Order: sequence, then C-alpha cells, then structure tokens
Amino acid sequence: MKKTLILAGVLSAFAMSAHAQSSVTLYGSLDAGIAYANNAAGHSAWLQNSGGLSYNYFGLRGAEDLGGGLKAIFKLESGFNLNNGRFNQNNTIFNRQAYVGLQSDQFGTVTLGRQYDSVVDYLAPLSLEGAGPGANLAGHPFDNDNLSSTFSLNNAVKYSSANYAGFEFGGLYSFSNTPGDFANGRAWSVGGKYSYGPLNVAAAYTQQNNNNPNAINSAGATAGNTNIQARLQRTFGVGANYAFGPAAVGFVWTHAQIDGLGGLSSGGVALGGINSGLNLHLDNFELNGAYHLTPALAMIGSYTYTDGTVSGTSGGNQSPKWHTVVLGTDYSLSKRTDVYLAGVYQHASGYLGDADGAPVANVAAINTLPASSTNNQIAATVGLRHRF
Repeated sequence: MKKTLILAGVLSAFAMSAHAQSSVTLYGSLDAGIAYANNAAGHSAWLQNSGGLSYNYFGLRGAEDLGGGLKAIFKLESGFNLNNGRFNQNNTIFNRQAYVGLQSDQFGTVTLGRQYDSVVDYLAPLSLEGAGPGANLAGHPFDNDNLSSTFSLNNAVKYSSANYAGFEFGGLYSFSNTPGDFANGRAWSVGGKYSYGPLNVAAAYTQQNNNNPNAINSAGATAGNTNIQARLQRTFGVGANYAFGPAAVGFVWTHAQIDGLGGLSSGGVALGGINSGLNLHLDNFELNGAYHLTPALAMIGSYTYTDGTVSGTSGGNQSPKWHTVVLGTDYSLSKRTDVYLAGVYQHASGYLGDADGAPVANVAAINTLPASSTNNQIAATVGLRHRF
C-alpha cells in the first residue's frame, strides 16, 4: 500500500513537471468598426469594417523545454473576416502562419512551414501599418512591399538568430514544390535589425519568382494575395525609428520591382484596363510618428509618397504617383481593449499602364478598400479592438 502511494506520488510529480516544461497559448486580435469612403469602386460607401487598424486572427503557439536552452516550438495562426466569419486567403484555415521548429537560446531558431518573410519580420515594425498601434489603412498602394503582411510564404524554411548585443538577423527560403521545375514558384528573403536604447534600424530583402504571370503575388509559394499578380517581384528597404519620452518618429523606404505584371487589385476588386506584361517599379517613402498624450491616449500619423515607373507600354515610360496621409487616435480602455478613430486621404497622379495603346489614368487605392474611380480617395473609420 505504501509503495503504491509512493509510486502514485512520483508519477503525479513527474506529470506536473512535464506539464510545467511545456505550454500552449491561445491568442488573437479582434478588430471591427464602421468606415466611410467617399469613392470605393465608383460609389461612396458606408461599410462595417473588419480590421481597420489590425487584422483579425487567432492562433495557437506552444513550446516544450528540451533542456540545455533548447525548445521545440510551433505556431498555427488563422486570419479571418470578423464581419462574416470566413477565413482569409481562399479559405485556407492556417492562412497566416503554420510552422514547427527548434529554438536555441544560444544559436537561434529554425522553423519549417508557412511563414512571413524578412520584410514583415524586421522592417514592418518600423512602419505605421506594421507597428504596435498599427493602421492597415496606412499600407502602401496595393501593399506593394508587404509591410501590411498581406501574404506569407508556403513551404518555407526560416532561420532567426538570437539577440547578439542588440543585433538580430535571419533568412528564409520558400520551396516551389514543383516537380521538374525547381525555380518556378520559389522565393527567398533576408533581413536584420539593430536596437540600441531608443534607436531601432532594420533592412530586408525578398524575391519571388514565377514563370506564370497570372500566379498570385508573383510566386506560386505565396498563395493567398490577390493584390499583385506578376512573374517576378523584388522588394527591399531600410528603416529607422527613434523614441524620446512619450513620442516616437520613424522613416521607412522600400522599393518594389514588379516585372511581368498580370494584374492589380485593391480591397478585393481588380483594376481594369491594364495590359499584362508591364513592369511596375515603386519607391515608397514613409514618415510616421506616434505621441502618447496620456498612458492610455495616443495619436498616430504618417505621410507616404509613392513614386512609380511603368515600362513596356506603347506610350513609353509612365510615372504613377500616390500621396497618402493618415491621422488617428487610439484610446486604451484596458491592456487588451482599445477604441480608435482614423482618417486617410490619398491623391494619385500619372498613368498606370495602357490598354490598346491608350493611357490608363492612375487612381487612388487606399489599402484594404476598393480603389477609387478617380485620383482622390478619402476614408475614415471608428472601431473597437480586443486582443487576447
């Protein structure tokens, strides 16, 4: 009897120890509001907005302590539309991230599965659309540089270093998984960041290849993004952010080189009249800032100038441009719940390709909203966000 009690106690202690060495966490973000756009696909519109500041998602992440500073980790993350409950990106359940890997305190982390590229990991946090307060509406036209994390990469192997005196770096390779055509649909990315007190700097590069110009977002490995269809896309950029007292200012420059264009969309609506096969090169210059009036009340804003060049048209090179201004305020009701008000103005100029030899005028295209039918677009949203 005594031995039985001792054995039961040992097994119970072992079970509690094993439980303490591993963990699984449910987390996510819910963001909904009411939005107004003066011109969305040719009409003014009042909309129930899903994800005005940050995307709606839920996920599971876990870790098991293997000893010696080594852990087994995983993450399963699903983005969805809060208005109708549908999964984003072709109804793929784990459309944002789905990976498993090993994490070492000394050597860094290796993961395999569906993952974000280095632009999202290192550069996006320095932009308004990728920062903590966030503002998806501040994304650059068509999210051409993925700073708003519109897409992630399939079949990806990623390495992320440990923190070495403030310096971190990493890279990713996304296999095409196409038998007999290794290069068709592959992607790769590298990046790094350095933090020293209030100063943060970062740089990143991503390249996606595909022989099919109608492939979603350039590479077959990137299933899910309907904003850009092209044969080749290269994205690189640098950024910096500096915090002083209750304020922070940042600057981000990105260059998106989109070759063999197959189509452009905004807010799920395709832009018509653009011939395929064009080359679209875009430079985004973003100045952003945030100021905490009180610990609970913050003001956010940004100005982005996007300068583009279209080549391959019968009319020669053309120069589409966009000016985007974002202002917003965010009030925290608690550590997990906040309310917000944000407004966006965008002005477009130049031409965005041609159709049968006739120039196609550029149009305003605020991120996440259907593009305007003119060169101006104004939108505003008020909403509630809860994180868990």
